[in-house]
Amino acid sequence: MTRVFGVFGKRWTGLVVAALMGGPGQFAVLRRSIPGISERMLSDRLSELAALELVSREVDPGPPLRVTYRLTAAGEDLRPALVELSRWAEEHLVNGAEQCPEALRE
Repeated sequence: MTRVFGVFGKRWTGLVVAALMGGPGQFAVLRRSIPGISERMLSDRLSELAALELVSREVDPGPPLRVTYRLTAAGEDLRPALVELSRWAEEHLVNGAEQCPEALRE
């Protein structure tokens, strides 16, 4: 559990994974889907998740140059746990449903 919370205890990590649960996305699209996250923080979180092999980074040389991020198989394996956490939040936390990303509402 220490290792899990070492990753998901960092601010924004869960929301980045949740955003990618809706499907692959480019950096700008991900940033718009996570209100309040800075470019630097999103870049850091994506790099960390890629290093953990939870997210893949695919470069299309273009033109224009495009980078697409997607969950790896290991990242997709997080879906049941995150959906269950979302369900728990909706049931037990005040305003839990309003704060939950759409990708986790199954």
